Amino acid sequence: MPMGSKPRSVRNANQSRRFRFVLLIVGCLVVTMTFLVVSKPQALFLSNIGLGPSLLPPQSDHDAVNGDDHGIQGSRKAPLGKEDAQSSQVLESNKEKAEGGEKNVIVVDSTPNEETNIHKLTETKTEIEQNGMSVTADDPSRNQEETHDRLALPTISNYTINDRTQGDGTVVLEHSDGGEQIQTPERKPLCDDSDRRTDVCEMHGDVRIPGNSSSIIFVEASKTEQKELWQIHPYPRKGDEACFKGVRELAVEAGSEAPPCTINHDAPAIVFSTGGYAGNLFHDFSDLLVPLFLTARPFDGEVQFVVTDFKNWWITKYLPVLQKLSKYPAIDFDKDKEVHCFKQVKVGLRAHNDFHIDPARAPNGYTMLDFTKLTRSAFSLARETLVNIEDLSVRKPKLLIIARKQSRAFTNINEIVEMADGLGYEVVVQEADAGSDIARVAGIVNSCDVMMGVHGSGLTQMVFLPLNATIIQIVPWGGLEGKAMMDYGNPAKEMGLHYVQYSIAIDESSLTEQYPRDHPVFTDPMSFHSRGFQVLRSTFMDNQNVKLDVNKFKDVLWKALEHLIQ
Repeated sequence: MPMGSKPRSVRNANQSRRFRFVLLIVGCLVVTMTFLVVSKPQALFLSNIGLGPSLLPPQSDHDAVNGDDHGIQGSRKAPLGKEDAQSSQVLESNKEKAEGGEKNVIVVDSTPNEETNIHKLTETKTEIEQNGMSVTADDPSRNQEETHDRLALPTISNYTINDRTQGDGTVVLEHSDGGEQIQTPERKPLCDDSDRRTDVCEMHGDVRIPGNSSSIIFVEASKTEQKELWQIHPYPRKGDEACFKGVRELAVEAGSEAPPCTINHDAPAIVFSTGGYAGNLFHDFSDLLVPLFLTARPFDGEVQFVVTDFKNWWITKYLPVLQKLSKYPAIDFDKDKEVHCFKQVKVGLRAHNDFHIDPARAPNGYTMLDFTKLTRSAFSLARETLVNIEDLSVRKPKLLIIARKQSRAFTNINEIVEMADGLGYEVVVQEADAGSDIARVAGIVNSCDVMMGVHGSGLTQMVFLPLNATIIQIVPWGGLEGKAMMDYGNPAKEMGLHYVQYSIAIDESSLTEQYPRDHPVFTDPMSFHSRGFQVLRSTFMDNQNVKLDVNKFKDVLWKALEHLIQ
């Protein structure tokens, strides 16, 4: 190698190292300036003149973003604190705002305190001197302490993160100029038609009921909202067209136009009909009083009844029960002239099966025991429960016989009374139709220990019996055992009563006077079930009476006595 080659190569090597060193310094400067511009633009533009970012406190802990700490090795940015799945979006948003000159940055503490603290990001500068040149950079260790569990959140468009949620779920975004933008969440449909027995509508907000109309209006704030309209029969016999002929159809609608209020109510409202089958004792309880209990009882009296197809005699008859459920006089929807305004309205009644409460579906786990307890209280009945009748030595057990007149009547009632008296019962005979004086009937039933009757609405009076009393249902001929159990047997057990079922034989039926013994009425009664309920009812219920075999039935009354002395 020539003598001049080595110094030249050494000089070239030094120049190469110096060039790489300069590139390293320039690279550090570029990375540092990029970090400052992206994450702390206010540090560049405001710190030198003594100004800082305007910080607004978030309204709740839900505005804070939580996550993990992250650092960048080599030429690195100071850690931003915890980041969640939104951290990459926040970083990109910071970049966009740095490029667009956006300077508002909110720093929130991610600790789950009820009041979120506000912090400012501060920077300490370290001089890095390389070949007479200097650059500024954040001190990673200082920033780690200052920004632990914090995250820089940019403003979104012209709205700050300082939003608040109203009680109805409406979100209010505060504009930087002091204005507000309302973001209303999508609400549920006004009505629920998923139940096989009843349709129920429920509204919270501005609800107006113009009297002497068929409309219930849920007032929407915005005129741009799509209108919603439901046609509702507020009586829990869904699909029963014969029943609905006596039930007024109501229009439940959402819209921005409604008549002005003339009366404002603090209590919520329940709208229902006393049409349909009201007046039949079984349906009075199964279709109205039990569903009213399910729907109104959770309000503990603070609820207003609004009644369509208003029957004043019905309201009067059951007024003691209605007064236990509502503190206010019922409003006659069809005749009232006012525009009643409520903050909450239910249209229709919750209902389960006939004369039945399913605790799994009922509010507060209500049962038929709860219903009968309220009923006994409403009529101020003396006996709550029957406990092993210790006083049988001084009085006879009392038997109540429910007597029917037109169908399913006992044709040998005197013979039955004589037999029961011989067993030691005090016998009381009462008509199945409770009439208008329901309080008097309730008192008589409550004084009895055993009640018996042929399948029919009169057995509904068992709601007034004391707990542990016995109910005996006589089932007419015709394969009606399943219906009898569903209508009265299961409800009796749910009310805390002893239940005995007695199915009559062919010789105890008056059908033997109408049909020969080889007729399908006797040989194949179930074939009538497949021909529809009207045929079934006409054949086995409306045109059949009962002549009890007192010798056979004596065993049933003995069994009832055993329940009393257990």
